[in-house]
Amino acid sequence: MKYTEELIRAMYWLSRKKNTLFLGQATLYSGHSISGTLKSVYKDKLIELPVMEETQMGISTGLALEGYVPITIYPRFNFLILAMNQLVNHLDKMREMSKKKMSPRVIIRTAVGARKPLDGGPQHTQDFTEGISKMLTDVEVVVLNEPEEIFPTFKNAYEREDSKSTLVIEWGDYYSEK
Repeated sequence: MKYTEELIRAMYWLSRKKNTLFLGQATLYSGHSISGTLKSVYKDKLIELPVMEETQMGISTGLALEGYVPITIYPRFNFLILAMNQLVNHLDKMREMSKKKMSPRVIIRTAVGARKPLDGGPQHTQDFTEGISKMLTDVEVVVLNEPEEIFPTFKNAYEREDSKSTLVIEWGDYYSEK
């Protein structure tokens, strides 16, 4: 069981669910490591977006309010920073603001950028897990350190009874190391 293979397996499983969609940059067309984990996903489930991170999170929240379970992809943690308004002030607070009448379920994928074989530099390799965990009160944050954690994490994110959203943090270096 390898890290990348488990991500591919989890994305394949999610793509077979009637109400899932995958959004982000380089989802339909290759462009980063996460792109390769979508190779088994039906093409009609992939929504290619331009670089507009905040809007992407807003679209994902809106889709979730309409009954979809979007898997919204930010190829680097640094890019997710640009969606923080939508994540922290809207998606994370939606249940509280609506007195639990609205409970959007979004699966957010991001990665701490790889440093090997090439170091992407400080704009692409930051780990904001601790800080973002302190900002979020309703979105669960899960860090994928080992291959055996991957499938259960995504399965739980989709099936969880409380309908909460999940931020899944991957490690770019593990795509080739583990």
